[in-house]
Amino acid sequence: MIEQDIQSLLGEIPLAQQLRTIKGLGPIFTAAILAGAGDLKQYAHGRQLLRRAGLNLAESMSGKRKGQIVLSKRGDATLRKYMYLATTQLVANNPAFKQWHEHNVEVKHMKKQRSIFKLVGKLARILIGIVQHGEAFSPDKAAPPYDQAA
Repeated sequence: MIEQDIQSLLGEIPLAQQLRTIKGLGPIFTAAILAGAGDLKQYAHGRQLLRRAGLNLAESMSGKRKGQIVLSKRGDATLRKYMYLATTQLVANNPAFKQWHEHNVEVKHMKKQRSIFKLVGKLARILIGIVQHGEAFSPDKAAPPYDQAA
């Protein structure tokens, strides 16, 4: 019943239809991202959305030591959670995100978690790009295809 209410409310939002062109991004994730981020047209770049969610990088240090680079987590925790969950859902269900994740893990030798967070950044840039240009999601425009034969 709640999901039907979300579907009807998303039907009234023009940005939601553009975001739903990404295969694998369901209505719950779309609604949660729009609720946490607000109007996506106000962002000039995906980095601003990442900063709002607290997914930007910061150095962990104190007065006595210099630390390592970590997520700042100075943002909306709910938006951060749903961006992460949406990315894991896209890696499982969207062929383009699955291919990018496999490329990161196998070719670039990244750990799986690091690859997921890299794809969270890519998702943020894709969402802002879709809204700014008013186009549907196209994996060819998001990144060049990786050659399978090498």
